[in-house]
Amino acid sequence: MDIRPITKQLAVSPQILASDIAYIADIGFRSIICNRPDGESQDQPGFSEIETTARKAGLEVRYLPVVAGQMKPGDPADFAAALEEMPGPVLAYCRTGTRSATLWALMQGAQGQSASDILEATRQAGYDMSDVVRRFATAG
Repeated sequence: MDIRPITKQLAVSPQILASDIAYIADIGFRSIICNRPDGESQDQPGFSEIETTARKAGLEVRYLPVVAGQMKPGDPADFAAALEEMPGPVLAYCRTGTRSATLWALMQGAQGQSASDILEATRQAGYDMSDVVRRFATAG
């Protein structure tokens, strides 16, 4: 597993498997957000498999799929609402972790966090959000 902390309450990762759930719970995560649509790849487990295993492990789960390259304007707000409603820490995943990190960056930008803070947090996690930050920095 490649779990990358963004904040104390949020980490992102590439695709997880049902067999990863016990470890995820053991290291302290209390919730999981899936940002990967079912059927994106033939080798990925469906969300229902992850959800069933996670619930048995006592984790909360939310399905917020985002199609790669087709993020909708409401997706960051949905992600923010899930983070607010779910017990943390939360692990969000997609194919590589980039969509989940992008949702966090856009959410933070909408909430007024500085571009430098967003870039530093995502850089520490191994994601370059320069283009994302440029989008909301020029819109404001």
